[in-house]
Amino acid sequence: MTRRVRIGCCALALCLTCAAPAGAQSLTQRGVVDVGLALFPQAAPGDRTQATLDVLVREELFARPRRWLQVAGGVEVRGNTHAQVERVWRLDLGDRRERRPMLGVRRLTATVTRGPLTIDVGKQFIRWGKADIVTPTDHFAPRDFLTVIDAGFLAVPAARIVAQRGAETLDVVWQPRFTPSRLPLVDQRWTVRPTGSDGVRLLPSALALPTRDQVGARWSHTGDGYEFSVSGFDGINHLPNLVAVPAATVRDLLLLRDYPRVRSFGADAAWPTRWFTLKGEAAVFRARDSNADDYVLYVVQVERQTGEWLLLGGYAGEVVTTRRVPTPFAPDRGLTRAVVARASYTVDSNRSVTLESAVRQNGHGVYVKGEYSQARGAHWRATVSGVVLAGRSDDFLGQYRRNSNLTLSLRYSF
Repeated sequence: MTRRVRIGCCALALCLTCAAPAGAQSLTQRGVVDVGLALFPQAAPGDRTQATLDVLVREELFARPRRWLQVAGGVEVRGNTHAQVERVWRLDLGDRRERRPMLGVRRLTATVTRGPLTIDVGKQFIRWGKADIVTPTDHFAPRDFLTVIDAGFLAVPAARIVAQRGAETLDVVWQPRFTPSRLPLVDQRWTVRPTGSDGVRLLPSALALPTRDQVGARWSHTGDGYEFSVSGFDGINHLPNLVAVPAATVRDLLLLRDYPRVRSFGADAAWPTRWFTLKGEAAVFRARDSNADDYVLYVVQVERQTGEWLLLGGYAGEVVTTRRVPTPFAPDRGLTRAVVARASYTVDSNRSVTLESAVRQNGHGVYVKGEYSQARGAHWRATVSGVVLAGRSDDFLGQYRRNSNLTLSLRYSF
């Protein structure tokens, strides 16, 4: 048993030990069993698979042994028919490997609350961004891009202190160990092959991750009819630069990953009016060495709730001030210079419909997703969603034009 596995097992045991004496009222749980089938009408270069099946079992415990202390832990068991999940039974705590773990710790956090202070320590989800679809200030929120257009968030090991007094809130985060976003597998449809590499095998390089820590701080103010915040980040971009170099054999290319150091400053604001809520979010990214671009990401959007409808629309933009690398893997930047929109309608307490889209301003890339979800009773929910991708091969969205898909999922909550 490796050292990290022992640490993970001991931490989970500590959670349960702390929770046990607290009594039934302080211990709660929730869990899901989720089965999803994805169907792709077209085969993709290097990946002829057109149907994949995913299975997820998740169990989460929340314990409050003291009024000022809460412990939360979650474990996931996964399976997949397309080799996107490891086939080794080991407890994964870090979530830093190329494939999803078969058995992994989703979160493991202790929360201490004392007066205006809240302290979170452990593996946790940290979200700063307030905009939809593109969130420029989400520095501590790496994502799982095995399926690029439907990427979930990954928890990170961190210590977080939030101090609140009146309308002012200060949020400080220290992340001692880097967690990268999970990239598409090189032999599957969500990896776009370099130009002229037909018939050449792509090989992933050994995963060498940065070892330095990361820090960030966010101050927010809630006023009478408005709110805004400013933030700063000093650390590593969880999205890498990608470089293909010749491998040992003539017919192979080695895909190198380089995670650049960056410093960023951002702001976001929301202003509710009688007719709609106006939101804006922006961040300036500055490279700390010569292996990254300097650029600005920004989002402006309008949101309106009317009856059972929630409507939003806006524009996501990018300004590159210094370009140094030709091929960063950057879905956040790939969805910019685009008009974005989302509409959701709650039919009743059991049924809902959602439609979202992103269209590049030059018309070279289009993304549209529609979803219908229906619950039955207190435990069952079925969801049908369809994604359409179209455009030119030199556009971020257009390069995935063979990846339009239909997904059917069934979830049991307990």
